[in-house]
Amino acid sequence: MEQVKQIKVNAIKNGTVIDHITAGRVQKVLEIVNLDSPETVMIGMNLHSNKIGKKDIIKIENKVLSQDEVNSIALIAPKATLIIIKDFEVVSKDYLELPEKISNLIVCPNPKCITNEEIINSEFRLTEDTPPQVRCSYCEKKYPIEEVKIKK
Repeated sequence: MEQVKQIKVNAIKNGTVIDHITAGRVQKVLEIVNLDSPETVMIGMNLHSNKIGKKDIIKIENKVLSQDEVNSIALIAPKATLIIIKDFEVVSKDYLELPEKISNLIVCPNPKCITNEEIINSEFRLTEDTPPQVRCSYCEKKYPIEEVKIKK
């Protein structure tokens, strides 16, 4: 019988865990999360998951995500799970969902779109769930989620 070895990762006292991130997307998620102070951040990449096969995971100590950060992460990892930890206990566990309306979070890929030419907040609407696509409210063009760029 083959013995399975595991690496244990310390629990966080307070903070946020983003689990079930699509494998290979953890770096994009980290670009979204605003890490102002030197919080402890633990990252796991290409880990085994019974739910999705391979996954990435991030644990961030002493950090609660803003709604904009959560919505942006949902664009990159729509199947992710957001877990809030307080005093080493899970106080909430939410499954991320793509919002129906996405305001000022992504850049329209159409270089001729008015949102790229003037100071106007971008606005997109979710059009299809599988695969996720969005439609720009200004130029009316439709794009797969993978083709849109998250604003920084």
